Amino acid sequence: QLQLVEHGGGLVQPGESLTLSCAANESTLEYYAIGWFRQAPGKEREGVAWISTLDRGTTIYSDSAKGRFTSSRDNAKNTGYLQMTNLKPEDTAIYYCATDLFADGSRWLREDGYEYWGQGTQVTVST
Repeated sequence: QLQLVEHGGGLVQPGESLTLSCAANESTLEYYAIGWFRQAPGKEREGVAWISTLDRGTTIYSDSAKGRFTSSRDNAKNTGYLQMTNLKPEDTAIYYCATDLFADGSRWLREDGYEYWGQGTQVTVST
């Protein structure tokens, strides 16, 4: 069974950067699109970024992530990445990666379309 593990969270100051990774235990990750979600305290989980399989070469970002976050993947390492720049206090949340059953991104915000989820990694942006 595919398992995902996120790494890279931490405490940073506003304006700084972090790169999260989503490592899979199997090479089958390359056949899945990857979604990135986050959940802030007291709020519902929300999608922030999505990356297709390499053959499609598509990324999607939420309005809050556009221009600051970049999703990528390295299939040789069975890993997806979320590079986050110019972090803001409102980016504070637990960040999750998940594998999307739908390849075209048309349902990327629907959590019921995701099959495997990581355990999450905490990102805190604060002075």
